Amino acid sequence: MNNFFRSIGAILLLLLSSGCASTANNNFNSLLWMQSASEYKANTIQAYNTALKNIDAALDDRTWTAAKEQVGDCSSLPPAIVMDIDETVLDNSRYMGKLVLEGGEWSLVTWNEWVALKDAPAVPGAVEFINAMRGKNVKVIFISNRECKKGGTPGAEYCQEAGTIENLAKVGVGGVLPEDLLLLGEEAGWTSEKKSRREYISKKYRIVMLFGDDLGDFLAGVKSGITPQERDRLVGDNTNNWGRKWFMLPNPTYGSWISILHDPKSQYIMKY
Repeated sequence: MNNFFRSIGAILLLLLSSGCASTANNNFNSLLWMQSASEYKANTIQAYNTALKNIDAALDDRTWTAAKEQVGDCSSLPPAIVMDIDETVLDNSRYMGKLVLEGGEWSLVTWNEWVALKDAPAVPGAVEFINAMRGKNVKVIFISNRECKKGGTPGAEYCQEAGTIENLAKVGVGGVLPEDLLLLGEEAGWTSEKKSRREYISKKYRIVMLFGDDLGDFLAGVKSGITPQERDRLVGDNTNNWGRKWFMLPNPTYGSWISILHDPKSQYIMKY
């Protein structure tokens, strides 16, 4: 493991205790929580334990499907679970910690470097759950917005597939096939909106559970051009899916939850 990334959590704690942390960095406390709080680990383990308790009911009920995109009779299709990767199976807080400590911002160059390290640890509970699914002959398919950019300008091509598969194997999820990892841009129409990839999977498998850290891992049309109130309504409309068919992992550091907010973001803070 890269020594720099190993020491990120200790440095963050040191900065906080010494009063040296910049209050201007919005991700500092979020990363501190992810890397040091037992509550974070309890949240992720809780999500995967709950899913494990529900999987037998999902397999026994041949009409059970977790994907809005699944239409028609899917009872004869083999079961599969669909999982996001980043902050759902793999924890990238060390990469984000490097940005905090160096005062940097996300860039494709540094993100590619991090993916190439293949050094992201597993989100607590994820590996055990995935391997339990394999023991039940449930297909595990990953839909990730890690990219695979082919063609185009020479020298600008890159594909994060191999590095991702190796990282998954490193944390204990071995044997992932390229066809079970659906990356952004890998096929025409595979945008950051994951609907088309869920539709693709639903033609071959009965999707019994969805896992992610963003509302877009479960629903289409929630990552732009929508208000927080509309997103709240969608969450409420799907009350029966949460903790039963849909499993949300905690991620306070980035995601569509913040990108849909307009500046100044202070307007969303309520006070008494």
